[in-house]
Amino acid sequence: MDIYLDNAATSHPKPPCVVEAVVRALTQINANPGRSGHKRAIAGAEALMECRQVLARMLAAPDPMAISFAFNCTDALNLAIKGCLQPGDHVVSTRLEHNAVLRPLMTLQEMGLVEVTLADPAPDGFVTPEALRAALKKRTRLCVVGHASNVTGAIQPVAAIGGMLWEAGVPYLIDGAQALGIQPVDVGALRCAMYAFPGHKGLLGPQGTGGLYLDPGFALGTLREGGTGSSSESMLQPQERPERYESGTMNLHGIAGLLAGAQYVLENELRLRAQERTRTAQLMEGLLGVPGITLYGDPDPRNRVGVVSFNVGDEPSGAVADALDRLGFAVRGGLHCAPGIHSWLGTLERGAVRASPGHATTAQEIDLFVEAVRRIAREGSDRIP
Repeated sequence: MDIYLDNAATSHPKPPCVVEAVVRALTQINANPGRSGHKRAIAGAEALMECRQVLARMLAAPDPMAISFAFNCTDALNLAIKGCLQPGDHVVSTRLEHNAVLRPLMTLQEMGLVEVTLADPAPDGFVTPEALRAALKKRTRLCVVGHASNVTGAIQPVAAIGGMLWEAGVPYLIDGAQALGIQPVDVGALRCAMYAFPGHKGLLGPQGTGGLYLDPGFALGTLREGGTGSSSESMLQPQERPERYESGTMNLHGIAGLLAGAQYVLENELRLRAQERTRTAQLMEGLLGVPGITLYGDPDPRNRVGVVSFNVGDEPSGAVADALDRLGFAVRGGLHCAPGIHSWLGTLERGAVRASPGHATTAQEIDLFVEAVRRIAREGSDRIP
């Protein structure tokens, strides 16, 4: 038995159209977009542009050139954070964030370049605009908030937060790692200057892909400089977007797969969204019926994405995840690169087991998983062969 419930880490299986697009890009195009004028290079450039257009539709962004490709969401977040901050700036974020946000911020603070304030969530696990407003200072130059938690699945009130920050004149960066492709996103309505996202999770694309939406009126410094295929007569990095932020050879086959995945999601978004909510509700209901289970986050599946974290009695989360692996279920145990929220939950020492249904998860697979957890709760993880 091989049942995959680790979609919060990366989605699986990829739709066949994604695999076919990657193979086609490697075998039929396999050229360097923007570097040459032959037919294959032009075909590659067209694929990149089409992907920008589809991603812009998903983000409700009017200009596809506001989308810069990145290696992943972490890369996009580093560009956004380090590209907009200057020495002496103040940044506001929350204790719920992934290390993709916390580590760049804390590194800058450790270097004495910026000051960081991390707001606490309310007891229900949601961050309020009021808590973030109270953390703002006159020199606050950025606020970073995750759209949805990778531990509790909580969908944060990102639109209300955006409205508050807009009035305060503070640029807003949203970490969409667990949201884009799963939740509707309208960057204009969210009032965000930047929205970072991965290609390999909710968009069902290959690993090594992602991007950053950057408001046309907002400027960033660069993390890397080099060849862009444009303004080659100058030794300075070009100002034109998105080339300014895309130095070096592009991940053409990955972006071709991302294009196919994003198109698949757009064509099936209502069905996929309903299925994830249904499977998440089924999973939570089933786990709540297992003696000794502690379930984290809001019990209403309408307020969360398909991320369900739990613990079994006093068992270490890693031991439970290993036992589930032996029983044929792929989940994740531990701290999920999010120490702040585990500290807030009181699970910093043992972490939590995280199960995350995806677009291909069936009702029968959820039932089998719940029965496996029930067996571990009854027998103990060390007794599972």
